[in-house]
Amino acid sequence: QVQIVESGGGLVHPGGSLTLSCAARSGTLDYYAVGWFRQAPGKDREGIACISSSDSSTYYADSVKGRFTISRDNAKNTVNLQMNNVHPSDAGVYHCEADESFTRCKLQHSEYDYWGLGAQVTVSA
Repeated sequence: QVQIVESGGGLVHPGGSLTLSCAARSGTLDYYAVGWFRQAPGKDREGIACISSSDSSTYYADSVKGRFTISRDNAKNTVNLQMNNVHPSDAGVYHCEADESFTRCKLQHSEYDYWGLGAQVTVSA
């Protein structure tokens, strides 16, 4: 069991940077594959980036490759998403999702058992 809390959302200008953090209030996040998923109004929840529990390998949606970086900070029991060169289309509610039943992470929301309430990211000039 793991309880997920996202933080770090807010307002960012196009081209700016923002860092989101996924914290485990219970459980050890290092044991879980973790993904970041974005949901914009009227759209399905989209897999953005994920990091595996087996070897910490990472995978990214094509739309964010080269701009976003997902990483673990095991000392803080967190998984972070560094967002650089933010586009207006990056706006939405970002959810951190975790699952211990698979070690190689996936970018499909339906595969994960746990997620938090989300962090709002607003992109505006």
